[in-house]
Amino acid sequence: MGPRILSFFLWAACGLAAQEHAGHYSQPDIERGLRLYGANCAPCHGLNGEQVAGVNLRTGKFRRASTDEELGRVVTSGIPGTAMPPHNFDASELTGIIAYLRTMADDPATNVAIGDAARGEAVFEGKGECLKCHRVGGKGSHLAPDLTEIGALRTPERLQKSLLDPTAAMLPMNRLIQAVTRDGKRITGRRLNEDTYSVQIIDGNEHLVSLVKADLREYTIIKTSPMPSVKSSLSSVEVADLVAYLLTLKGGN
Repeated sequence: MGPRILSFFLWAACGLAAQEHAGHYSQPDIERGLRLYGANCAPCHGLNGEQVAGVNLRTGKFRRASTDEELGRVVTSGIPGTAMPPHNFDASELTGIIAYLRTMADDPATNVAIGDAARGEAVFEGKGECLKCHRVGGKGSHLAPDLTEIGALRTPERLQKSLLDPTAAMLPMNRLIQAVTRDGKRITGRRLNEDTYSVQIIDGNEHLVSLVKADLREYTIIKTSPMPSVKSSLSSVEVADLVAYLLTLKGGN
């Protein structure tokens, strides 16, 4: 999907009547759409969908589409005579984009303070001790998710929430797994891959461990984030600086 995928909304978004849509979207679809939007659409429309004059993607109101089917048709077919080209998405990508656009209003924009990125990098690598768990550009640990592209995947609001309330902001895909083998060995780590029969995790020693589910006595998904909140360890200025730094992490830089 090219960075102009949502240039359609320059023509489509405006104050019309409320739209008809399915109203129910799965969390995996929303998260897929968030990643696609952040990596491909935000450069033109902004992380909050407000960067183009006269367009606010959070409103959920579109000029040329009212239903999800119509919205998907316009996105994939484009709009002749405009800057919106056709796009060849697979079904899961299209479903994800629509799901995220329809639920953007459920994550209201707030006035997030964005500080100095250079100071934020110093906090990230120093006082915040973030590299003890996270990784950026090949530097750091594998214990927690790689943040090399996090600035293209998260809005300032979501980044701030991840810092202040990690458990509430944690995506299901990033939850830890605790397994107990038949001989009583307990293994805890971050889930990398999982299917019906097996799961692969990174354990506390940064070792890749592959487990066959049929060989496990217990298998538990931990819904509490191991990441501590920075509320008591960083000042509001340092949090703002850290958010600014994280927003610069868009891969390849």
